[in-house]
Amino acid sequence: MNENEWLAARFETDRSRLRAVAYRVLGSMPEAEDAVQEAWLRVTRADAAAVENMSGWLTTVVARVSLNMLQSRKSRREDLVDAPDPDRAHHGETESADPEQEALLAESLGAAMFLILDTLTPAERLAFVLHDMFAVPFEEIAPIVERTPAAARQLASRARRRFQRQGIVPDAAGAARKSVPVPDESADAETSQAGKADFVHAFLTASREGDFEALLSILAPDIVVRADQAAVRMGMATGMGMATGAGLTEEIRGTDAVTRAFAKLSWAPVPALIDGSAGLAYVRDGVPHAVFRFDIADGLITDIDIRADLTGLDIIILS
Repeated sequence: MNENEWLAARFETDRSRLRAVAYRVLGSMPEAEDAVQEAWLRVTRADAAAVENMSGWLTTVVARVSLNMLQSRKSRREDLVDAPDPDRAHHGETESADPEQEALLAESLGAAMFLILDTLTPAERLAFVLHDMFAVPFEEIAPIVERTPAAARQLASRARRRFQRQGIVPDAAGAARKSVPVPDESADAETSQAGKADFVHAFLTASREGDFEALLSILAPDIVVRADQAAVRMGMATGMGMATGAGLTEEIRGTDAVTRAFAKLSWAPVPALIDGSAGLAYVRDGVPHAVFRFDIADGLITDIDIRADLTGLDIIILS
């Protein structure tokens, strides 16, 4: 076996992992395949014989290519009609060279992770993916993002805090897992209401479908829904809950009353990040007019806070 054949075989050994790195950075399997192919072309033009840590070097090459692609995408985002979204990334609206691999990768990440990854800057996203998901040292990440190791650490830390507010914990292999929902008791805590995105999604789905049993299964017996005056007025105007006679008042208590109020929710809210935490927003003409914030404890939704006075809130619409 000559040197070129050895290099090709060595690259193939790492291809799966390199594609996983590119996929998590870019959020698109076709783009990940392009990044890996471009990385291979760069490898063939480099002096690979002098490389001591081949896997680490290949990771660095594909990371640089992926970062360039991501920065290019961000710079022309206003011209893109189909910026990466979780449905496209998960369900493969574009053809993939390996549909089975794409499905496995998408399942390992989950919708919430893709949504949050797309809110990060390119440098934050790369630093977080490489370090937290693939255990690449900051000393190796720093030159890729053109920062010092300390600055690269800060990039990953900022990204990590956004994920931890949603309770998403990636492991070193790049899989996303959820921990048991735990309310955040400290303003300085790194983790916050783990798994909240899943509860919010389940609540929204059950509400839209009028699935009483599903709602009852995720609501605490003593659940409390509170609404500010602006939300009460908006609820009366839009008929939220009026079909069942529950209406929207400043406070609704108990699973029965809350289930009646939210089954077949006519407001049709959409997923959103509210001050970095998973929630829902009522959006009209692209503008949020009210938000739903959730508290989770012991695997159940204990409180829902509805606000139409959005002063001071950081709201990112995810759908």
